[in-house]
Parts: sequence; C-alpha cells; structure tokens
Amino acid sequence: MANLKRNMLELVKNPEAAMKGEEAEIEKVWTPAFIPLRVARDAIQLYNEIEVDIEKSESDKFDKIADFVANDIYAGKITKDDIYNRLHAPGGKDVLMDQLIFVAQGQQSDETKKFLAKKS
Repeated sequence: MANLKRNMLELVKNPEAAMKGEEAEIEKVWTPAFIPLRVARDAIQLYNEIEVDIEKSESDKFDKIADFVANDIYAGKITKDDIYNRLHAPGGKDVLMDQLIFVAQGQQSDETKKFLAKKS
C-alpha cells in the first residue's frame, strides 16, 4: 500500500455533555487516503482569496474555510455543522487554516506526526 500523507481533525464526540462539565470525548477524523491534486490547487486559491479579499466579512471567510475543509479535504466524512459544533473554539480557526496548509503544502501538524509515530 502506498504511504500517502494524511491529516486529522480532532472533534468532540459529546459536545453537549462537555459543555455541562463532563469530560470531552475526542474523535480523530482522518482525511481520505487519497486527496486529488485539484484539492491542493483549490486550497491555495482559497487561502489567497481569504488573505486578500478585504470586502468579505470574517464570518463569510470562516464559512468558506469550513465548507472547504468538510467537503473537499475530508470529502464529506464530516459536515460544516460538525466543524462548528464539535471543534473546540480556542484556536479553531488556526486548526482549519492548518488543514488548508496541509493540503496545499503537505505539512502535517505536530499532533498528527506524533500520533502516527505511536501507531507505527
């Protein structure tokens, strides 16, 4: 089997319970084993659009990133609602931007590298 780079997103399985004080249960969602090069091209285009477009509101930019991550990078394994309801807010935007960078440049997060090293 080919050794293709993958990335993960950590989402809270039990957000309602966690908001009431219970321990958060974390689900690791992995990118598909194969991501077409077209997705990298589109990620670069989206990244540039987000950085340059001063007329677009931050919430619109956030929606575009969440849509892209859910539908293009994770190929529908998660939804935009999963991202908005199950991704921990502090640093959440950075996590999504890291997903764009992973696809565009192949850079895995340190957490992903550590996790994969433990699995080997």
